[in-house]
Amino acid sequence: MKILTVVIPCYNSEAYMCKAIDHALIGGPDVEVLIVDDGSKDNTLRIARDYEKRYPDIVRAVHQENKGHGGALNTGLENATGLYFKVCDSDDYLDYDAYIRVLNVLRRAAKSPKTIDVMINNYMYDKQGARHKKVMRYKGFFPEHKVFTWKDIKHRLPNSKYVLMHSLIYRTELLRESGIHLPEHTFYVDNLMAFQPMIYAKNLYYLDVTLYRYFIGRNDQSVNEDVMLTRLDQQLRVNKMMIDEYRPHLVEERQHLTYLVHYMSIMMSISSILLMRKGDKASLAAKKELWDYLKAKDKLLFARLRAGFLGMALNMPTAAGRKIAIDVYHLVQKIYGFN
Repeated sequence: MKILTVVIPCYNSEAYMCKAIDHALIGGPDVEVLIVDDGSKDNTLRIARDYEKRYPDIVRAVHQENKGHGGALNTGLENATGLYFKVCDSDDYLDYDAYIRVLNVLRRAAKSPKTIDVMINNYMYDKQGARHKKVMRYKGFFPEHKVFTWKDIKHRLPNSKYVLMHSLIYRTELLRESGIHLPEHTFYVDNLMAFQPMIYAKNLYYLDVTLYRYFIGRNDQSVNEDVMLTRLDQQLRVNKMMIDEYRPHLVEERQHLTYLVHYMSIMMSISSILLMRKGDKASLAAKKELWDYLKAKDKLLFARLRAGFLGMALNMPTAAGRKIAIDVYHLVQKIYGFN
């Protein structure tokens, strides 16, 4: 069995996909590199099949009609044969040294009776033109060099930091057992992928290496703020799906629940800020509707988020209050270099 499946979803990615594939190949025969062509109109499929011919024991190319990022990840999970599962978007790549260290830990885990459900690593905002690349690290928040459970976590993550899909390697069967199925033709499904399966995770491992290089810089990227403002319907769809998937009755440890609430708080903040950033009456009404949706689904979670610092800041009734919240968001954006 392969130790790790690296899924590389591609759509019209001919200009940059080779870097992602070449770095994934470094893992050698223990790795399955699964390139999912999502109905591209350029040479993406030809490139993928060329890699498959050159590396038949490592690379598989899967073609499908266009279903969007979520549909490509669903296909990747359906076809994955590795014990563990990692997503690498076609414009990103995995760091060589960190990758080797990660694989060494996963090889040991595969032989150990103590299963790792989720491995967490650092990631870098590889922002085009930036002199200093911001690394999101979790040192000091998660125990290191051992398999741990939620009750071993001593400190909660700050509001400025959360675990993205780029930070995560899942046990493949955990993903399947969680029932994760991402919506098709929808952006921002990464957030659902990083949230819903974590409800079911019991054993975790944090390796303090910066594995994932997250490219920021193309004008058409889904995380570009101007693009996000045109796709608010999709952001809200994913946010509401996360609310639907929130299942506190499955959670035993206080730290586990704190993690999930923290993640939901961040997602509610991003959706609310973007709606306030757009600023028209329809968007402000949509923000209220989102919070009403949360209240109708889970009054306790609503009360907890609404009473927190972010909840109060995001729900100030005046235009001046909304401006303060947006200004704080842009300050954090500048510090960390995202979108």
